[in-house]
Amino acid sequence: MSHIVTIQFTHAGKMYDFDAGLLELAQGDRVVVETERGVGVGQVIKPPVEKDVNSAGSLTPIKRKATPEDLATVERITQKEQEAYRFCVNRIIERNMPMKLVKVEYQFDSSKAVFFFTADGRVDFRDLVKDLAHSFHTRIEMRQIGVRDEAKMTGGIGICGRELCCSSWLRDFQPVSVKMAKEQNLALNPNKISGQCGRLLCCLDYEYETYCCLRKNFPKSGKRVRTVNAVGIVDKVNILTGNITLKLDDNKIIVIKRDEILGDGAPAVAAIAAVPSPLQPPPRVRERRPEQQRRKQEKTSLESYTLAESTVKAVPVPPAPQEQAAATVAPEAAKTGQPRKKHRSRKHGHRKPSGTTPDGSTPTPSSGA
Repeated sequence: MSHIVTIQFTHAGKMYDFDAGLLELAQGDRVVVETERGVGVGQVIKPPVEKDVNSAGSLTPIKRKATPEDLATVERITQKEQEAYRFCVNRIIERNMPMKLVKVEYQFDSSKAVFFFTADGRVDFRDLVKDLAHSFHTRIEMRQIGVRDEAKMTGGIGICGRELCCSSWLRDFQPVSVKMAKEQNLALNPNKISGQCGRLLCCLDYEYETYCCLRKNFPKSGKRVRTVNAVGIVDKVNILTGNITLKLDDNKIIVIKRDEILGDGAPAVAAIAAVPSPLQPPPRVRERRPEQQRRKQEKTSLESYTLAESTVKAVPVPPAPQEQAAATVAPEAAKTGQPRKKHRSRKHGHRKPSGTTPDGSTPTPSSGA
């Protein structure tokens, strides 16, 4: 069995497991360990716990418990970090670089200095690194971080009046969405639901699941419900107090409790349409005739149509009135031997000349003329 201990290197930072070996450690002790970045000093968060050797075989053993000399070295390193911070800020201002320095961290053995900064995009800091290396004579690492990590390192007071969660106890950031604010009936004002980092508040995730579970017992907004005395549409729901605001059909607003709801209410339009009007006759129902009867009726209609058509063809058509008149005039003209007079239509305004005979020839002048 091995003794496994949990250590953190910064306040509210990530936790790492190490093999305590035979060291007797308690919560809050300072220890010196070897990490991937070099030697560091950490603080014990959880006391040693016995675990199997197989599961603890890959863990790094703790070097030693921190001595007073180690703690004095940590104090000197803290002063060097402050000096490096001021020097780097002055160089950034002189070079007018688009970046903001957040923090400087030195390794326990002063073999490397890490400069944390934020920027909107990529920054060319090669000249800055040369100045820092020439001044401090150590390895320089420039690491760009996000705004959430910046708030965690800087710290501050939130809108609730307490210290920021990320800098006091929150170790890992969880994704936060606007849906969480809507589920909790919060005002979607960026100034009220955003933190110091400019992102959505991390505390929106704390009670999100609780609100989702409680909302299952309440009707949704816009649903029509009925109670003993009224029927209306759900306007607002207060999950914490259990009050439900109803808007009645006459635009009256009432507040009820969850237990007063009896069930879903029928829509007002559907209820009115369902009641038959006494002045309106009942609708006629069209009956569907059998297939054989419809075919028989179609056959009968076809036979009657064929019979009527043959009857119309057999009946002689009487002659038209104009044809009868022409037939009457033709025999008379044949009897008298005179030619048939053609009737021509005259145009409007056309008159016969005054010096013509009825047959159209020019009259012979008399001898007395």
